[in-house]
Amino acid sequence: MSYGKFAYVYDELMQDMPYAKWKRFALEAWEKHGNPRNVVELGCGTGTLTVMLAEQGYGMIGIDLSEDMLAVAQDKAEERPPLQGLLRSGSLRFVRQDMTEWMTPEPADSVISFCDCLNYLTEPEQVEAAFRATYEGLKPGGTFLFDVHHQNTLRRYEEEQPFVLDEEGISYIWTCGMDEEREEIEHHLRIFVRRDNDAAAAHVYDRFDEVHVERAYDPQWLREALLRVGFSEAECYADFEWRAPDEDAERLFFVAVK
Repeated sequence: MSYGKFAYVYDELMQDMPYAKWKRFALEAWEKHGNPRNVVELGCGTGTLTVMLAEQGYGMIGIDLSEDMLAVAQDKAEERPPLQGLLRSGSLRFVRQDMTEWMTPEPADSVISFCDCLNYLTEPEQVEAAFRATYEGLKPGGTFLFDVHHQNTLRRYEEEQPFVLDEEGISYIWTCGMDEEREEIEHHLRIFVRRDNDAAAAHVYDRFDEVHVERAYDPQWLREALLRVGFSEAECYADFEWRAPDEDAERLFFVAVK
């Protein structure tokens, strides 16, 4: 799924996303398995985590399928003076590629993909293709860190819907429909954004609709798929913590080693 207009309101809607926790999990994983110099982020979106890690001194390549998301990410990095030199030197880059067939000029020390990006691959063959591309894009001993929604998380979305936001300047109505057989959910978002740049239209809103589909996968199948493409280790954890997942887990975190 490639984001369109949603890209330009994404950061405003996702202010509460746990970027600091994703960063902490990555740093702790690297402490266990070797600190990288060069990192690729698959599904980097608007580049919030990419920029955070670049500011920590990591060479970063953010990869996403959405040109709009990448445009926001590029602007975000250019607005930070300390990162402007990294952009000029190529130590920080944003590249439009498909995560199922991505490649970079040099192998990466680590690859990350958080915020359930892999759930947007709705066929098992696509997931395995992404795993294979990542294996091929890593140096020996490199790590692949990612998270996905637990199957029960998607079921809870359907049970708890609809979701409504009514903030000054932006609102949405979010509904879901679940396909139990495929363990797949379809999110329908109707978003309203106020025209702030037009004083005469202070109470006029532009509406746009987005449809996003996510599929959950059995964690054992994901682990076996990682091993099939060549990873020597593949471990699963729960909710940003170094503990085994149970049925109450919301996010499953994988650490795979080439």
